Amino acid sequence: MFPGAPVNLQQTTSFKVVLPFYVYAAFSFFIAAILLISNTNIFNQHYFHPHTLALTHLMALGWGTMIILGASHQLLPVIIEGKLDSIPLAYLSFAFSGIGIPFLIIGFYIFHTGWVLQTGAVLVNIGVLCYLLNVLSSIYESKKSIIHAWFIGFAALWLFSTTFLGLLLVFNLTHKLLPSDSLEYLTLHAHFGIIGWFLMLVIGVGSRLIPMFLISKYTNNKILWWIFSLLNIGLILFILIKIYALPFTFYYLPVFLILTGVGMFGWYCRKAYTVRIRKGVDEQMKISLISVGQMLLPIFVLVVVLLLVPSQPSLNLIMLYGFCVFFGWLTAIILGMTFKTLPFIVWNKVYHKKAYAGKTPAPKELFNEKIFTAMMHSYLTGFVLFIMGVIFLHSYLLQAGAVLILVSSALYLTNIVIILLHKPSKQ
Repeated sequence: MFPGAPVNLQQTTSFKVVLPFYVYAAFSFFIAAILLISNTNIFNQHYFHPHTLALTHLMALGWGTMIILGASHQLLPVIIEGKLDSIPLAYLSFAFSGIGIPFLIIGFYIFHTGWVLQTGAVLVNIGVLCYLLNVLSSIYESKKSIIHAWFIGFAALWLFSTTFLGLLLVFNLTHKLLPSDSLEYLTLHAHFGIIGWFLMLVIGVGSRLIPMFLISKYTNNKILWWIFSLLNIGLILFILIKIYALPFTFYYLPVFLILTGVGMFGWYCRKAYTVRIRKGVDEQMKISLISVGQMLLPIFVLVVVLLLVPSQPSLNLIMLYGFCVFFGWLTAIILGMTFKTLPFIVWNKVYHKKAYAGKTPAPKELFNEKIFTAMMHSYLTGFVLFIMGVIFLHSYLLQAGAVLILVSSALYLTNIVIILLHKPSKQ
């Protein structure tokens, strides 16, 4: 999902554009972990609880979206074999989104449905619109039809659809803009983002980077086009079923299509893994590959809801679904890919003029591997404990899992700082 692979360096975007997104995301994850440990009781309450909305949007926007925005600004030029169309739009995307997200989170947390929440929603939409225009114009200017670029372009469109619907829902809390209450549209809003933005982007970019980092020559555009079609058709069917209030059994079809797409992506990654040239797989790639399997967890929970408790799903199952998405596969792939890519971005910043003048450290030497290992162990253990706590509604398991996730976020932030503060050794 991230840039920084050692190819086409001349086409990548300046680190000055990319690094602020990484820093913002790292602090957002840390703050989200603090909110999680302070509000484990929300998993016994309705998902429209103000603290739940604040935590969900902090993970979705501050953590997942911000790091993806920065990453795609760096990666898109490599994929389209061109350049980012507008650096000013990239800076504006960070500025508007970065200012708007705190307004949005605070507005949700204290449930100030007036100017605080509305200001955040407007600013975030402006930031996302800047990103969307930059992505589409960059792809158009490249004059190339590349499947990975189609994934990114459509993901950007779904992202704007997500935030724009969110904007309408925010204003609908105080002004009747929509036919029904905002709660009625939350499912659409959530899945625009989860399937259309995150899943589309992760699969589109992951299908390029995972083989690259495994040093695997495997590629199969036909499968990728099938996945692209299945995800979009499945999501559009889901929207139509929801809008026209069709019987609940109709949801099986879009779920089947999306699950098939995810399964095909898993097969694609497995194929890339089996024909890899580099037999050893580092820890960063292992957690990234684990995250591919974690994609199935929220879908499994959704299937359980559809098959076993369609009429009145339990609240903890709905909360478990959200947790598996944002603290599960999305967080896992970010934790893994950050340390495959950010060290290279900083290495290129520090050593690009010295690479041929003498010995330089490898990019992986820019972060602390012991801290990385401790981060992954605490994250995986905390994730499992928290899931058990949600399933059994056990407060001690929830607290223990949240503490370990907080530890992992602190270790992640520490390693980010170590990378960013790296200075060349004196020779």
